[in-house]
Amino acid sequence: GSYRTPIRITSHLADGPGNEIMIKSITIQTAHLNEILKGINADIPNESCGLIAGKGHSSVKVFPILNILQSPVRYQMDPEKQIRALIEIEDEGLDLLAIYHSPPNGPAVPSPTDIAEAMYPDSVYLIFSPGKKKWISRGFIINREDVREVQIIVK
Repeated sequence: GSYRTPIRITSHLADGPGNEIMIKSITIQTAHLNEILKGINADIPNESCGLIAGKGHSSVKVFPILNILQSPVRYQMDPEKQIRALIEIEDEGLDLLAIYHSPPNGPAVPSPTDIAEAMYPDSVYLIFSPGKKKWISRGFIINREDVREVQIIVK
């Protein structure tokens, strides 16, 4: 997507509109992060994407899903694999903790397209972008135009 539109991002807030409690942070297990990064590196020059199942605010399982667009600037998860993953997450009593993607040339912030297409306001959108020596990841709760950054803890 285009990254030219300025996006207001509120960092690390506990209270959302109407004072409901918002997620402040999620924990990604080191093994899960390594699995995600391995897939991201394998998919270069295209965006990689997938789902992260969790319990509470901690990762339990990663579901790498094929980007059927095979594009460096957009992603669309293989719908059949995405549905299978969502059913497995539900069957195992887990939550959809995060949805991740990796724009290889874009910043680690939601693009206007990411915001417009965000359909899971209770899940974190985890965005990976290349840094100088390693991938940078940032997480966001996206609820319509309300974009809030959450802390990513790796353990």
